[in-house]
Amino acid sequence: MLSRVADSLYWINRNVERAENISRFVEVSEAMALDCPPGSAEPWLPLIEASGDRKLFDELCPVVTPEAVIHFLVRETDNPSSVLNCIGNARENARQIREVITTEMWEQINDIYWTLQEETFWLQPPQEQLREIRRACQLFYGITDATLSRDLSWQFSRLGRLLERADKTTRILDVKYFLLLPSPEEVGGVLDELQWISLLRSAGAYQMFRQSSQQAIEPKAVAAFLLLDPIFPRSVRYCLERISDTLRIIRGSSVPRPADDLECLIGLTLAHWSFTRIDELVATGLHEAIDHFQSDLNRLHELIEARYFIAPPSSTSSQEAACEPA
Repeated sequence: MLSRVADSLYWINRNVERAENISRFVEVSEAMALDCPPGSAEPWLPLIEASGDRKLFDELCPVVTPEAVIHFLVRETDNPSSVLNCIGNARENARQIREVITTEMWEQINDIYWTLQEETFWLQPPQEQLREIRRACQLFYGITDATLSRDLSWQFSRLGRLLERADKTTRILDVKYFLLLPSPEEVGGVLDELQWISLLRSAGAYQMFRQSSQQAIEPKAVAAFLLLDPIFPRSVRYCLERISDTLRIIRGSSVPRPADDLECLIGLTLAHWSFTRIDELVATGLHEAIDHFQSDLNRLHELIEARYFIAPPSSTSSQEAACEPA
């Protein structure tokens, strides 16, 4: 497989996953804003913190309002991570490799893109807009799963989706734990529980949490589910296990050999999040653990990019570098 093809597949899925997550975050915050009592903390600014774009938001939107936050996250053309730009980037990557992806995949991503270009779409109520975007992204996942052969194209597609999913799960959890911690007298109160329920819904985890834990919604239980649950598809542990499996398949070597930087990093990270306990994470600092995990994810992306997406120095500009397993 050509490096540029692997790169495009990886980023198509990262961008679609990012757009789907952002639309869900905003959709849940819209509903939460209706339920919050007068004078309670606004649920909007934490979304900017979760996206990691606070500096850019402050430059573009000096006045913080719900409308400004929603526009920045969904339609702002100067925000590289807005839903509009994510879908645009995914479509451009898909256009460049139309011979590799299936016709159904191209038609779906193209349909999402042109839907977002229509002014009539943005005349709908915000909840309807966000729900339609979220469902369109989920439909793209389903079409990909149903039509793409389980070759290297599928593996790089899954790799991008899983990395982005793990990133967003930890970001939204960190926002609640680190930025929205209530005062001691509010812990366990109505607003506190409402925020934890909203967090679970933001991660698409509310029903699965209730079915699996059979306990009250409290911080430690929610954090354990989103970080350490082995079977929930958006938990950090689940994503890391699938990332490890995917990288092993892409590498494709059955001969034992010394582990390189990429293998060491994913192995150590997976081991840590598979065998740690939530009590240990909380005791040593959950924010610090998540911050360290974010650094590991960034490093993991850099190593994947260096190995599979960047042409070797010896390549000439007229040659395509093959993305071959080592």
